Amino acid sequence: MRRIALFAVGTALLLTGTLARAADNELVLGQTMPYSGPASALSAIGKVQTRYFQMINDKGGINGRKVKLISLDDGYSPPKAVEQTRRLVESDEVVAIFGSMGTAQNAAVQKYLNTKKVPQLFVFAASDRFADPKTNPYTISGMTLFSTEAKLYAKLVADRIPGAKVAVLYQNDDYGKEYLHSFKTSLARLDAKAEVVAAAPYEVTSPTVESQIISLANTHANVFLNASTGKFTSQAIRKAGELGWKMQQFLPIGSNFVATILKVRFPQHLPKP
Repeated sequence: MRRIALFAVGTALLLTGTLARAADNELVLGQTMPYSGPASALSAIGKVQTRYFQMINDKGGINGRKVKLISLDDGYSPPKAVEQTRRLVESDEVVAIFGSMGTAQNAAVQKYLNTKKVPQLFVFAASDRFADPKTNPYTISGMTLFSTEAKLYAKLVADRIPGAKVAVLYQNDDYGKEYLHSFKTSLARLDAKAEVVAAAPYEVTSPTVESQIISLANTHANVFLNASTGKFTSQAIRKAGELGWKMQQFLPIGSNFVATILKVRFPQHLPKP
């Protein structure tokens, strides 16, 4: 969460001196977040950013200017993200889109924002397409790229787990496919004896990934790359534990939030152990 807050203040410092409207002395930013839908756990990011900007405003703003962040729900849906982003640009007249969530969602609005010359700042998705200034000069990634992280995981597996058998759960969209491709390609380039023995996709509209985890566990892989998001990450961890699947598990940067995804919650009627 500290990293998220630093992105917020960094954006404010970057823009207050150049893009704020002098007439109202206010910098207006916009973003879309999955406040509803299958990835709603990730919306904690938008809540933190909104409150952080409010804290800055309560302390007098930056260089005398207040920062307003309009954070709208896109339900983790690309079409909804397009609709809400166009509203932010054309109706709310934001000076930049800041920290919007999701690979498919940000990809869906990238061309529109770059054509409009509206900065797409600190994208909360890590596809290589968000770090390509020649093609999209108004887009800046806010995360370690999926390809970079996948390469690091592949090297770690090759170096530390000789002859590893890797099972992969991945989201069936740009995020999951790019992550899997980068991991497999990196593993092959390292000429390691480790290999991906199974890869199971899931849809963000699916209620559960239990069947995928059962299938992956049956491979007896000793490494599990859990390239999922939100509730699916929690479901995968829980089901693997129930099955007694013993392996080394890796989680991508987008799903290792302790408070909303990894923290164990006990029903109120049951005592904590």
